[in-house]
Amino acid sequence: MASAPSAPASAKTGPVKSALRTLDVIEFVVAHAGGVVAQDVAQALGIPVSSLSYLLATLVERQYLARDGRRYLPGPGLERLRVAPAALPLADRVAPLVRALKAELNETASFMVRVGWDVEAVVTEASDQTLRYAIEPGARRPLHCLAAGKVILAYLSEADLHRYFAESTRTAMTEHTRVRDEDLRADLTRIRAEGIATACHEATLGICGTAVPVRVGGQMVGVLSVAVPEVRFDAALAARVRSALKRAAGAVG
Repeated sequence: MASAPSAPASAKTGPVKSALRTLDVIEFVVAHAGGVVAQDVAQALGIPVSSLSYLLATLVERQYLARDGRRYLPGPGLERLRVAPAALPLADRVAPLVRALKAELNETASFMVRVGWDVEAVVTEASDQTLRYAIEPGARRPLHCLAAGKVILAYLSEADLHRYFAESTRTAMTEHTRVRDEDLRADLTRIRAEGIATACHEATLGICGTAVPVRVGGQMVGVLSVAVPEVRFDAALAARVRSALKRAAGAVG
């Protein structure tokens, strides 16, 4: 009787070595109340120091570990894992979604909020590609020229929108920036109908932004956006960006 074919390697299940190594490091640090140095971890777990240094740096960056001089201690990120999502600060709730957007698309992803008549980047993850759009957390741009800003404008109350058009100074950042009242109002009407905004070349030549509102309890609390160099922004990528943004925004509320 012929034996059944063995499962392909990709179908086999079992421990993932890199995941186990990460968990081993976290558990080892947590088990030592006074903290440990990298050499202690390397010796106890049999991990080469050269590999361990990158892993420790990543865990510190994500705040699962904290560093005090040469010693590593449990970080605040571990506590966040025990807290109900609704109890977390908004930036902490959306940060994993922003990272996931960047990982899925390898394009720059951000979460932005309104500050006056500007939009401010709260959480950003930059693309790994050489040609990319970059914006730092805390950076602000005028509402009228970014897809994220237009989403915010689209869902302002009528009174606030009237005040915006009366008070704001709308500078043309490029030759494509839409600054006239009638042009912007047409954009906002379209955004309300479609639930998504796209703006190309309006803030930075060669960059196309796409953005969706993020709601918690039915109230808009910010915007998720993805920025892509125009040379890569074909119809297929545009569709992927729109789909990924809608899924991410739906996961927040």
